[in-house]
Amino acid sequence: MQYQIIGEPLPVVICTLDSDEAMLSESGAMSWMTPNVKMETSSGGGIGKVFGRMLSGENLFLNRFTATAGAGTVAFASSFPGSIRAFEIAPGHEVVAQKSSFLASATTVEMSIFFQKKLGAGFFGGEGFIMQKFSGAGIVFLEIDGTAVEYDLAAGQSMIVDTGYLAAMSSTCQLDVRAVPGLKNMLFGGEGIFNTVITGPGHIILQTMPVRQVAKVLKPFLAAKK
Repeated sequence: MQYQIIGEPLPVVICTLDSDEAMLSESGAMSWMTPNVKMETSSGGGIGKVFGRMLSGENLFLNRFTATAGAGTVAFASSFPGSIRAFEIAPGHEVVAQKSSFLASATTVEMSIFFQKKLGAGFFGGEGFIMQKFSGAGIVFLEIDGTAVEYDLAAGQSMIVDTGYLAAMSSTCQLDVRAVPGLKNMLFGGEGIFNTVITGPGHIILQTMPVRQVAKVLKPFLAAKK
């Protein structure tokens, strides 16, 4: 597969497939394709994988695109202003990403649900509790909301992140939650009661405009119009 990502902050990834080569995408992600690309919709696995996609915020079905009778082109556009990133997945180089970040991938990439092991992250970590893990081998394309900011964390090095601003991380990183210090900070600081703590070693990608944050900002204006 060859690909080109163009058009930030409203990006699209244009993929060129060899004859008989196939790839998977989120339902509804395809923007355009050549006539010789065949699309098939499937569950992408058993009931367990369907249930996992439902919990992780994805559609229940995947689309499979296969180039027939020669090379073909298929394009997938981002659903929100930001960027599309390509990750090369391999054994020992798995990636954990936010819910609903999956756009498309090679058929050899496995997507599974990723739960945080600590109960604290489950009860208070919000959307950070249930994420997606990509394993296997091949390229996966993920959506980043807003601008991507990247850090490499050494072993034991941490970053405190407001929930929702974590886009993706190496599977070697660990997540936990930490209470905002001080009662006044909790009640009047506007940052919530808990923050997400990411600890290395590993690579993390943060995003500057989470969809949930945008919805929160727009909510008062939309309510005022009713």
